[in-house]
Amino acid sequence: MFHSLRSIARPFSTALLLGLLAATLCLWLKTPLPWMIGPLLATAAARMSGHDLRCPVQAREAGQWAIGTALGLYFTPTVLKVLASYIGFIIVAVVFALVLGMVCGWLLHKLTGVDQTTAFFAMAVGGASEMATQAERHGAQIDRVAAAHSLRIMMVVIIVPFAFKFWNVHGLDAYVQGVRQVDVVGLLTLIMFTSAVAYALRRLQLPNAWVIGPLIMTVALTANGVNLSALPQWMINGGQLLIGTALGTRFTPAFLHTAPRYLAAVALCGLAAVLLAAGFALGLAAWSGINPATAILATSPGGIAEMSLTAKTLQLGVPIVTAFHVTRMVTLVLVIGPLFRFGKSLRRRLKPQ
Repeated sequence: MFHSLRSIARPFSTALLLGLLAATLCLWLKTPLPWMIGPLLATAAARMSGHDLRCPVQAREAGQWAIGTALGLYFTPTVLKVLASYIGFIIVAVVFALVLGMVCGWLLHKLTGVDQTTAFFAMAVGGASEMATQAERHGAQIDRVAAAHSLRIMMVVIIVPFAFKFWNVHGLDAYVQGVRQVDVVGLLTLIMFTSAVAYALRRLQLPNAWVIGPLIMTVALTANGVNLSALPQWMINGGQLLIGTALGTRFTPAFLHTAPRYLAAVALCGLAAVLLAAGFALGLAAWSGINPATAILATSPGGIAEMSLTAKTLQLGVPIVTAFHVTRMVTLVLVIGPLFRFGKSLRRRLKPQ
């Protein structure tokens, strides 16, 4: 055990130092999400150049805990009443995400000739680890699926915040945290409760346990008027640093050699997904009355933490964005397997004898 800790200590500390320097540079350059985008780009570039950088699972989970807890503080009783009126729109957005994944999967199959199973799971709008697990279970090429999701998440994390910055998109969020002051005793209590729920969900092997667990626990407390403590800003920044580093270290020297034509097609499909989702979001905004920028973040093909952080930074409907993404993630994990089997059965029936 101690040998394994020593073996990862140096690559991890190097990754953190590089991420911290990149975040500092991004702060100076005034880029969006400097504490996540800086570490993501710097560590990804270093990893693909052959440097030994690593981020242990526990570090990524610590980052997810910070973000999940910070997001949960927005779900006051008033906010939950507002969200209840958006349930119908959330369901429509989830259906759209499922269809979007299937359309982009079909497009990837046509562009590259990769088998339909791999294309389906590579383009499903879900978490990388969950989709890789499902892909392996159904006989897809897991390395291609993992590469596609890594590239898609990186593209969304970069394109959406930078596009918002370019167009000077920001809001004055009507939703504020239930508590804004840091209380040491309350913070320690919050850490204990949220970590316990996260650990329990992880033991049950539920996806994104260290985001969803703290989120559920903090929502339960905040919704019932139990405001223990806010999170200090250094914890939120540290969470972004760890998530960005974890995302960046997924990229390996072998990534660039993963069938260049396939990666180019994945990038094209990823861009198409971002544009189609943005178009859908504008229509949803006109229909529902949600701020258009908030709707774009809520329906974009990115992850819970990344898009919710963007909403938090730009003051764009954090609870709405979080609710949309959490619902989509849970639904996708539950239905992606049955949906794939149904599609496969349907193709067999329609295939000419």
